[in-house]
Amino acid sequence: MSEVHQEEHSSPIKTPKQLITVILLSFLVPIIVIVMLSQLLTTGLNKSPEAQGTSTAEAVAARIKPVGQVEVTDPNAPKVEKTGKEVVDAVCSACHATGALNAPKIGDKAGWAPHLGGGLDHLTQNAIKGIRQMPPRGGNPDLSDLEVMRAVAYMANQSGASFKEPAAKPAMAANAKGPAK
Repeated sequence: MSEVHQEEHSSPIKTPKQLITVILLSFLVPIIVIVMLSQLLTTGLNKSPEAQGTSTAEAVAARIKPVGQVEVTDPNAPKVEKTGKEVVDAVCSACHATGALNAPKIGDKAGWAPHLGGGLDHLTQNAIKGIRQMPPRGGNPDLSDLEVMRAVAYMANQSGASFKEPAAKPAMAANAKGPAK
């Protein structure tokens, strides 16, 4: 008869002490790696004084600063009309400074040239009503027609036009002084 030769499987773990060590390490090593990675990701490699534990009063105040602030105003107070530059900086520059959604960039004479032919009134009506992807009043419904016209004139003038920025209307100036007695 032929002999069947069987090899026995030999394990690197030979004693119960080795078995306990391997089991403990198989739990501890992944946990330690996960903790180290989470610490690295949450703290980063920031070497600033705030990250190293020193807390100045300014650093603490900056970290706990509220996201928004409440402003209480008198609803009967006269509205102060913004200049064209103020409106552009606050509202219009989000798209017109970057060219987002195919908006003509401020200062791009070639991009504004086709739009300037219609004049200030036409451009203002488009801005008030909205055109293509641009929402009415640039997305700020609180803007008055005068503020929108000022913003349009400011952007167009930066882009090669020579529109005169409209001044406050006399009726608005009279209302700004308060009701007549």
